[in-house]
Amino acid sequence: MAFSCGFVGLPNVGKSTLFNSLTCGKAEAANFPFCTIEPNTGIVAVPDERLQILSTMHKSKKIVPATMKFIDIAGLVEGASKGQGLGNQFLGHIRGVDAVAHIVRLFSDPDVVHVAGETDPVRDMELILTELILADLEAVDRHVERLGKKARSGDKDTIKELKLAERIKELLDQGKIPRFEPDDDAAELVKTIGLISSLPAFVCANIDEASIANAEELIKSSGLGAFAASHGMDVIPVCAKLEEEINQLPLDERQAFLSELGLKQSGLGRVIQTGYRLLSYITFLTTGPDETRAWTVTAGTKAPQAAGKIHSDMERGFIRMEVTSYADIIQHGSEQEAKLAGKCRIEGKDYVMKDGDVVFVRFSV
Repeated sequence: MAFSCGFVGLPNVGKSTLFNSLTCGKAEAANFPFCTIEPNTGIVAVPDERLQILSTMHKSKKIVPATMKFIDIAGLVEGASKGQGLGNQFLGHIRGVDAVAHIVRLFSDPDVVHVAGETDPVRDMELILTELILADLEAVDRHVERLGKKARSGDKDTIKELKLAERIKELLDQGKIPRFEPDDDAAELVKTIGLISSLPAFVCANIDEASIANAEELIKSSGLGAFAASHGMDVIPVCAKLEEEINQLPLDERQAFLSELGLKQSGLGRVIQTGYRLLSYITFLTTGPDETRAWTVTAGTKAPQAAGKIHSDMERGFIRMEVTSYADIIQHGSEQEAKLAGKCRIEGKDYVMKDGDVVFVRFSV
């Protein structure tokens, strides 16, 4: 499972530059609006040190990491919900992603013109969210109108759905993002209508290299941190130039480079980690002489469905799953030693997968 993350923001905030830095891609980046017209797509490996360690233990021929898809979407402008700029194309492209990274500019550069004349991340976020909410309100209005006509027949299910739609419309009218608990029927209707303001989202604050060490203070003083928190979003500081430099380093040198800068994790790592958390994704692992591989499933997935990610035959003919936690393997020095210590469990069809499970599936078809 490769989840997709759409880069959304105003023109000239560094979306395409950041996209290129994170994905080693070649999206055009220039100092004018709408440089990106068609969305650029890049696939990146999800960093996971467990793969290399397991691969070394089993002398695997290859390592297959989980992947993440980044999509660089055309810049948004005021009036996009009414078709201004590339509004219709923009809104169409964003509806297909799993999560949204709102790219806002915290760097100042006289050579890179901001569409509003000066850098103000809170104003930029307000504009972006307003356009998304207006587009969603238009979609909900159409849905309410259609249901209202149908509800005249007295159909109970339609009347129930109409009330849910009116709840959603009320929030949008107030300028609020309609978010509901998973067990709320309104949450399913939000997905059915395809509301883009309700997609899982976070903020990437694009900061220059000189300021990255003080990123947290800059995010706070700009008001961006408080604004994002009020909308249930995390803010991740990123620096396109640094990400580009990190990607050019050998894997075993990257952490030392980050430590010298006072950073614990790369921007790419934080983006992926945040995306996984927002979408409730976990990773289980398979390993052996042929390959060591990471598999991504949603939290709560049971063993047969997880086995089906490996091969559909495994789900159809599932018998049992042998499970050893990665932590136990490391503690005992190898998978075999962990098994000898009684740490390998035999799990059946009701077993709920956990992050870091190292598994072997028994099946028959």
